[in-house]
Amino acid sequence: MSKFDFSAEYLQAAQININWQLLDNKTVMITGATGLIGKYLIEVLLMRNRLRGLHTRIIAVGRNKEKFRARFKDVEDSEHLVFYCHDVQKPFDDFKERVDVIVHMASNTHPKLYATDPIGTEMSNILGTYYLLQLAGANKGCRFVFASSGDIYGDNRSDKEFIEETDCGYINCNTLRAGYIEGKRASEALCNAYREAEGIEFVIARFCRLYGPTMQLSDSKAISQFINKAIEKQDIVLKSKGTQTFSYLYIYDAVTALLTVICNGVDGQAYNIADNDQALALKQLAGILAEIGESKVVFDLPDEIEHKGASTFQNVKLDGRKLKSLGWESVVDMKEGLRYTVEKIRELI
Repeated sequence: MSKFDFSAEYLQAAQININWQLLDNKTVMITGATGLIGKYLIEVLLMRNRLRGLHTRIIAVGRNKEKFRARFKDVEDSEHLVFYCHDVQKPFDDFKERVDVIVHMASNTHPKLYATDPIGTEMSNILGTYYLLQLAGANKGCRFVFASSGDIYGDNRSDKEFIEETDCGYINCNTLRAGYIEGKRASEALCNAYREAEGIEFVIARFCRLYGPTMQLSDSKAISQFINKAIEKQDIVLKSKGTQTFSYLYIYDAVTALLTVICNGVDGQAYNIADNDQALALKQLAGILAEIGESKVVFDLPDEIEHKGASTFQNVKLDGRKLKSLGWESVVDMKEGLRYTVEKIRELI
């Protein structure tokens, strides 16, 4: 990978080679707008407006306006960014504006919330997808984009090193943790149902594990906890043997991949958002961040809530070749991305 310019990442993302006509001068609704991906995606779209003199209108959907203001304080006054206060678990009956693209990313996305808000975890996906597909159906030609997860494959117990979009591993669906996975799976099935019954065009982005400076410090995923410890120059706490292997991406690569899927993805298809060269064991990740944080890796047992929400998967390495066939390439080296994330968040807090 070539040296990446972190100081101009929004600018670079706003100029990638994709079919931007699907987004330029259109109205784009984004749920989960204050999240790791939503925050970054909105910044990129606003940057493209400024760069090209465009008028892409962004409707950011969330439940908390104060959180929105805190996350977008530098761009909140943009004429192209509107906050719509709404819980996606409820119908959009009062929403009357025309929308051209809906990107559904509203979901609990980390173990603590899986354990403490299990119903909301499942229903923000299932009900949220249902109501947003209805909204898409009311806007002829609207393209629906569902943010799914590599977790939907389950644990890879085959001889294959990487999981392709048509594979399926093992899932114990009779667990609390399964609510997140089954919510994503049911939502993908709903997309297909609405395509068949209502003719709605959709694409699915199945994300691997992500990181970057737009992450929220309350996130309880292992990588987020490791980054928080590195920021504070504290020991990295590993609550397992650390042999679990996952795919990872820096947020720039994740968002340029998402934009590629939105604009270049084939109707009705799902794409792994991952790079085959960026998969490693949890203990390796902990070691990298311990080095960045000038600390060491220590071992501890998870508490009750952490245990309830934790993944038991051992091998979820996603095959990104289908995504690459759309023209996408990862450009951020993982060690550089992790180091920048730690340093940038240190500046912000």
